[in-house]
Amino acid sequence: MSGNRNREIIKQAFVKSIPIMCSYLFVSMAYGMMMEAAGFYWYDSLLVSLTVYTGAFQFVLITFLSSGASFVTVGLTAFLMNSRQSFYSLTFLDEFRKMGKRLPYMIHTMTDETYAVNLTLESEGKEKEDTMFLIAFFSRCYWMIGTVAGGVLGQIIPFDLAGIDFCMTALFIIIFIDQWEKAKNHLPALIGVGVAVVCLLVIGQKNFMLPALIIVSGILLFMRKNEEGRA
Repeated sequence: MSGNRNREIIKQAFVKSIPIMCSYLFVSMAYGMMMEAAGFYWYDSLLVSLTVYTGAFQFVLITFLSSGASFVTVGLTAFLMNSRQSFYSLTFLDEFRKMGKRLPYMIHTMTDETYAVNLTLESEGKEKEDTMFLIAFFSRCYWMIGTVAGGVLGQIIPFDLAGIDFCMTALFIIIFIDQWEKAKNHLPALIGVGVAVVCLLVIGQKNFMLPALIIVSGILLFMRKNEEGRA
C-alpha cells in the first residue's frame, strides 16, 4: 500500500512539474549556450547551477564572471534580485517547518515557478509535503540537464533562442487563471495586480518588484489579522 502511495505521489509531482520542465529546459539551455559563448565550459555552468540556482541572476552572473566584478557587487545584486523569494516562503511556513531535514533544500530550491505550482496543490499533510519536495527536486534536475545540454550543444550547433524566456511568462499567466477560477475570493489577486501596476508606473520596470511585494504582503497580513480579530 505504501509503495502504491509513493508511486502516486511521484506521478502527481512529475505531472505538476511538467510546465516547469517545458520552461526550464529551454531557458537553461540558453543559459548553457551563453556561458559557452562567454568562454566557460559545461561543467562551469553546472557548478553555477548547483550552487546558485536562480535563473535570472545566473544570466547576469555571466557578465560579472566575464568582467571580473567584485564579490560585493555580485552579492548585493544577488540579494536584490532574489529578495522577493523571501516573501514566497511565508505561504508555506507550516509545511516547511514539518519537513525536518528537507527544510534547507526546500529553501534553496524555492523559485518563482515552484512557488506558483505549489499553490495549485490540493493535497494536504504528508502527501503535500512529499509532493512539494519532489516538485523542487524534479525542477532542479530539469535546470541542470538543460544547462549541460546547452553547454554541449552550444559547442556544436549555433542556436538562436531569442524570446524563448517568454515561456515563463506564459506559465505564470496560466497558473494565475487556474487560481482565479478556483478561488472564491478574488480580492487578494486584484490587490496584487493593482499594487504591481501602480508600482510599475511610479517606480519603473527595473525596481518595482520588491516594493510591490512588500506593500501587497503588508496589506494581506493586515486583512488577515482583521479577519482573525472579527472571528
